[in-house]
Amino acid sequence: MSWDLSTAWWVTTGALVALELVTGTFYLLMVAIGTAAGALAAHAGLGFPGQLLIAAALGGASVALWHRRREQQPAGPRAAENPDLNLDVGSRVQVGAWDADQHARVTHRGAAWSARYAGTDAPSPGEHIIVAVEGTQLLLDRAHR
Repeated sequence: MSWDLSTAWWVTTGALVALELVTGTFYLLMVAIGTAAGALAAHAGLGFPGQLLIAAALGGASVALWHRRREQQPAGPRAAENPDLNLDVGSRVQVGAWDADQHARVTHRGAAWSARYAGTDAPSPGEHIIVAVEGTQLLLDRAHR
């Protein structure tokens, strides 16, 4: 069995895709696009310098375009504030009283939780909304009616 350049390009493409599955970085898929283009250039009969140029140009352009796209997307909320990751965010709780440090004990999901006021105004007893969860502490803001 003899290996030609196109086989080496395809093996490299497969290795990059497998490595991407292990690491979870999408950039390796962009580089794999370049190596696949190198393989196609080898099938078309281009010499190694041409294959390398096409692979580098297409892989590099793919990485640059993906990087630019990621920079233009707005950053998502922190994990502590993301209701898709933390189902407690957005839930309502009742606060009986706040201490001088703007902390309270509240009952949520049948358990007692430590809570801290995260609003901008002075805390007062009543209904509050969980805006984030940091460890075992709930961050609360006044419920807007």
